[in-house]
Amino acid sequence: MYYLLLTSLLWAFSFGLIRGLGLDGTFLSAARLGIALLVFLPFLRFRGVTLRTALALTGIGAVQFGVMYLAYNESFRLLQAHEVALFTLTTPIFVTLLADAFDRTVRLRALLAAVLAVFGGVALYLKAAPTAATLTGVVLVQVSNLAFALGQVLYRRLRTNHPALNDRAVFGLLYVGGFVLALGAFCFRDISVSLNTHQLWVIAYLGVIASGAGFFLWNLGALRVSAGTLAAMNNLKIPLAVAVSLLVFRESADWPRLLLSATCMFLAIAIAEGWFEGTQKI
Repeated sequence: MYYLLLTSLLWAFSFGLIRGLGLDGTFLSAARLGIALLVFLPFLRFRGVTLRTALALTGIGAVQFGVMYLAYNESFRLLQAHEVALFTLTTPIFVTLLADAFDRTVRLRALLAAVLAVFGGVALYLKAAPTAATLTGVVLVQVSNLAFALGQVLYRRLRTNHPALNDRAVFGLLYVGGFVLALGAFCFRDISVSLNTHQLWVIAYLGVIASGAGFFLWNLGALRVSAGTLAAMNNLKIPLAVAVSLLVFRESADWPRLLLSATCMFLAIAIAEGWFEGTQKI
């Protein structure tokens, strides 16, 4: 779970850095994934990896990283930032339902943890209920949530079926899938991009740290926790993002709502992990 906590903190910083970049969403997606691919390219090893497994990993990356980023970034053209954040709260539900669907079961405690995590995120936005969101924007965010959730679940299942795989040696294949898809989308836009020094530094951080190290640590952490905990942890970045915005980027935040949100997140993880007496880990 420590990997998920660290990644959530890294992503919490990303919110403040991305704001104001003013870059095309397809370009930003391709740039971040391209840099992340360069980071993991030296570690890529095909020894013991069949063609079928390599294609599966590439496909997972295209969905979890490529589709997710493209849909997420495009939604900002149609929704305000707080509206996008609000609609990402369904990711834990998707993680839980997808994991149950693949396992052909229903884990009520895991679903409860996911719902509680969603409430913890909503607690920060009770005063900012979306009023001008378009249907297209809402659908794009849900596509992004579904893609990210599906990628996490599929990677967990693939690694469970192939325990001998080395995560660091094969993770570059996920970035290959995501980068190729994002690059193709950017090329179809037929636009030119001009970058200043600040934008270059931010993109470098987002590519190396947030996308590169972040996604690797997140998927690695996903292998070490239950489905319920994974679902709940998907929303931890929301209260963290508010705290970082307040302490680092000097933005204002509602501390009572932040504390309520953090409490709900903690309870969701506690339920999922079976920390309460008489419960079992899910």
